[in-house]
Amino acid sequence: MNDLVEKGKKRLDWARAHMPVIERMKRKISENGYLKDKNISMALHVEAKTGILALCLEEAGANVKMASCNPLSTDDSVAEALRQEYDMDVYAERGQSDEEYYENLNNTLRHDPDVVIDDGGDLISLIHTEREDLIDGIYGGAEETTTGVVRLRAMEKDGTLRFPVMSVNDALMKHLFDNRYGTGQSTMDGIMNATNLQISGKNFLVVGYGWCGRGIAMRAKGMGASVMVSEVDPVKAVEARMDGFEVLPTEEGVEKADFVVTVTGCKDAVDEEAIKKAKDGCVLANSGHFDNEISKDKLNQLSKSKRKVREEIMEFTMEDDRVLYLLSEGRLVNLAAGQGHPAEIMDMSFALQMMSAEHVVKNEGLEPKVHSIPREIDEKVASLKLESDGIEIDELTEEQKRYIENWKEGT
Repeated sequence: MNDLVEKGKKRLDWARAHMPVIERMKRKISENGYLKDKNISMALHVEAKTGILALCLEEAGANVKMASCNPLSTDDSVAEALRQEYDMDVYAERGQSDEEYYENLNNTLRHDPDVVIDDGGDLISLIHTEREDLIDGIYGGAEETTTGVVRLRAMEKDGTLRFPVMSVNDALMKHLFDNRYGTGQSTMDGIMNATNLQISGKNFLVVGYGWCGRGIAMRAKGMGASVMVSEVDPVKAVEARMDGFEVLPTEEGVEKADFVVTVTGCKDAVDEEAIKKAKDGCVLANSGHFDNEISKDKLNQLSKSKRKVREEIMEFTMEDDRVLYLLSEGRLVNLAAGQGHPAEIMDMSFALQMMSAEHVVKNEGLEPKVHSIPREIDEKVASLKLESDGIEIDELTEEQKRYIENWKEGT
């Protein structure tokens, strides 16, 4: 076994040892048999936790083909270990070109999928634009992240979404924990790994205060940074203020920010005007799905020179001699420069993915739209998480159940 494969196998083994929920879920799904002999095409960040999801799906009887959902998020050691040690069809390599990226997405469709599992919506979009011949054979899909759900809801609104997709991202057991605690920790991990710079005492701007932004702001504050938040949603802006953060427009925040992290799901969150005003020495990072939240075109146009100063850092010298640093080409910093979310976090999210895959097969004929995760699936994952942690909780008595269901009965 070569060193790369050995490294990947160890990472897979370590992740599996810390993902008890999906192991319990796998046993139940195997007993039910709905995924037996079903072809599943996946486009996710190919790293250790994703590898465990793919292996558990195969161990539950499915046939899996997997590609990456981002050109820079593949852990080559894990991809190679899955190919060589587990004989899995994995089409992914870190640093692949756009052409290779879409070729690999197409490769996952070679076995005419019954179920599609996506992260960011590229695979489902590809099927609807270039592989419509596959649609009639697909029970449904599942989408992992905010950006993908936004795209799918736009497809649904336009009347172009032709099979049901489960919004895993919006499940309580996903966005409350994965988006907040997973993104928060992994983003800080990526930034520190890329820069080796101090966080405490620095001014830290979080652009976007959804669940992911909440997590990043929380972690930066916990590490001693002075945290600012910019938003376009007035309700989220009020929430950020109530959580103790300074709220201001992005163009004002960048003037004093040592670190800027975008996490909006929208393009040009840091645009030309923000780049013109950014503080000398500012570190720019993105934790949103696509690499267009920080305007790289404008960075290039407004700079007089650029050079790579560390493996994951590009230095841009502006016309006025300010220096700005862009991490990981503006791609997901938590995966491009880090190892992604903690295993215990992805354990819950990927258990939801497994149950979503089973759900669309079990309930064949669901309406072709974006579906919310049923409450019972959320509660099942929560119960397995508590069980794996050795935690017990209270249950309502029959009298208490009658009380809360009886609208006539007062206090």
